[in-house]
Amino acid sequence: MSGTLNRREVLSGSVLGVAAAGLGGAALGAAGPDAVAATPAAAAQGSPARAEIVLRVNGRDRLLAIDPRTTLLDALREHMALTGSKKGCDHGQCGACTVHVDGRRVLSCLTLAVAVQGKAVTTIEGLSAGDRLHPMQQAFIAHDAFQCGYCTPGQIMSAVACVHEGHAGSPAEIREYMSGNLCRCAAYPNIVAAIEDARNQMERS
Repeated sequence: MSGTLNRREVLSGSVLGVAAAGLGGAALGAAGPDAVAATPAAAAQGSPARAEIVLRVNGRDRLLAIDPRTTLLDALREHMALTGSKKGCDHGQCGACTVHVDGRRVLSCLTLAVAVQGKAVTTIEGLSAGDRLHPMQQAFIAHDAFQCGYCTPGQIMSAVACVHEGHAGSPAEIREYMSGNLCRCAAYPNIVAAIEDARNQMERS
């Protein structure tokens, strides 16, 4: 076989050489001539400083050292072991993460933990009074208002807020103001019945 390169080999080699040079130049131009490859230690040094915050959750002050970008949901689940609030869609569309902040329902997956300092956070774990269940919890059990149970904590927290907001006057109104909480098992008729039942008990107490 001859040692002379044919036209196809010359062109192929040239194209590959130009591409490699272009990629190298682009990388160098983007990072700068003095840039070095990132290492895990360097990446860690570039991460945001941890913030020390105090959250009042279920009547207790909790001191946390967390990334400022941590959501309230992750702070509850990962840093306080309060796993009753569920991570469903993580986009604020299913309601499984609903908690109360100063008595108002919020989606904890869309709320930064640092944003609720100085406010009272209530989760499903703090809704009962010791061994005595909240009327809404009792009503959900009595009306079998759940199947798999995954969405139930968020449903209950929203249901309590729905009553307090004055939006539980009729089945139609309940369905409207509970529409942000999804139930994949479709236990909606039982959920509405439970809310009506609990509403009467909550209004009497």
